Order: sequence, then structure tokens, then C-alpha cells
Amino acid sequence: MIRPILASMILALPFGGAMAQDWALDGMDPVSYGTEHAAVPGRTDLVTVWRGQAWHFASEQNRNLFEANPRAYAPGLGGLCVLALSEGRSEPGNPRYFVVIGQRTYFVRSEQARERLLADPQRILMRAKAAWTRMNP
Repeated sequence: MIRPILASMILALPFGGAMAQDWALDGMDPVSYGTEHAAVPGRTDLVTVWRGQAWHFASEQNRNLFEANPRAYAPGLGGLCVLALSEGRSEPGNPRYFVVIGQRTYFVRSEQARERLLADPQRILMRAKAAWTRMNP
């Protein structure tokens, strides 16, 4: 009798907000950036926990790809805005604004930042990587 009551109490707790804070990429599927060339929302029933965050996926296949090599699908430069980093600032990128360079996904903060990055991706990325290295020795 105690177990059903305890289970119902646990299920009634307000986890929504607390759990959402631990969602990687605001719930976007990290594999879809490269395969779909789009920011695709992941499903709440297809989740893997990696590095303390819940990573969501649009398909079982995407989850399997991620689980086989999560570092390959995690955003470059810690998910910070590449353009801001290239200018010496550390600002979070927005998972809805991204650019895939080579096989790595990078985030920017806005559509305008994305356009600026696309105008000179190699130079801006080199500057961002140099800033990232200085910030993360």
C-alpha cells in the first residue's frame, strides 16, 4: 500500500520546470542539424542523459547515432555563439540558429549573427577557436 502512495506522490511533484533546465539544446535533436540541416525538436520519450543533461531525439535512429559517439554531435565551442567568441565575448548560442562547418555544428545568437558567420566562416571560426582556447586552457 505504501508503494502506490509513494509513487503517486513522486509523480505529482512539479518536475517540469526543473527538468526542462537540464535539457540540452533546449530539447532540439543534436543529430538533426547535420542530417536534416534543421533544428528539429526532439521527442520527450526519446532521451539520453549525457554529461548531466537530457538530450532529446526526433527518432530512435538519431538517438542510437548520438549514443555511439556523443562528442561528434555535441555543438562545437561549448554551444557558445561563434560570432561573439570571435569578437572576444562569451555569449550562449541559440540552438535554433546554427551553422554546420565541416561535420561540426556551431551555434550563434541570432539570424543576423548566422548571416555574418556565413559571410566569412573560416576566418570567424579561427578567431572563435582561438578565443575559446584562451578561455579554456
